[in-house]
Amino acid sequence: MTPHNEAKPGDYAETVLLPGDPLRAKWIAENFLADARQVNGVRNCLGFTGTWQGRPVSVQATGMGQPSLAIYVHELINFYGLKTLIRVGTCGGLNAGVKVRDLIIAQAASTDSTIVRDAFGPYNFAPIADFALLRDAANHAAAKGMRAHVGNMLSSDIFYHLEPGLAGYGRLPDHGVLGVEMEAAALYTLAARFSVKALAICTMTDCLITHEEISAQDRQTSLKDMVTLALDVAVGI
Repeated sequence: MTPHNEAKPGDYAETVLLPGDPLRAKWIAENFLADARQVNGVRNCLGFTGTWQGRPVSVQATGMGQPSLAIYVHELINFYGLKTLIRVGTCGGLNAGVKVRDLIIAQAASTDSTIVRDAFGPYNFAPIADFALLRDAANHAAAKGMRAHVGNMLSSDIFYHLEPGLAGYGRLPDHGVLGVEMEAAALYTLAARFSVKALAICTMTDCLITHEEISAQDRQTSLKDMVTLALDVAVGI
């Protein structure tokens, strides 16, 4: 147990999905996992363990932003022994080639966060995904006919920039950054630090270029595709 997690040793599977929203964690557990049981409820940051295709898997909410995610990921790895961590979330689009409802599989995660920058002194560490998970996700997505893009994601600590729209992201879109979310870079940095596997898969729900937003019904359908893809990768199907 930790100040943020009441689960007992062995309550988590070695593989976990990490949505930010606690209610999304509950939705995943109720709609995808067999024999799901709640293992954490501290601060209402819900965690569950069940099975997918007969194999154990957990889902744990991380809250919004890299500071919050870093707490849960650090504890899941160091107190509960988790080995594979897959973020499932939503993102904004920074590239005209990525449409709403498309998936972005984050090969790397640029960031403005001091959580990453301050840890490496004069070096600019490049947070990247586990290659095996990345390859499996891309292959599964292609086999299922999903519209998925593999590339660089921005993990920003700022949701409301002083400059609106694309202006808040400088030259990043011109350098191939596909989307923006708030967690992946910290996840990849901690995974590298503690020698575990990590991947972030996000559904693009709003485009900062066209200002198109996903409808509530399409959001649910797209999230189902993302979660199914993540679960298949998580258990090695």
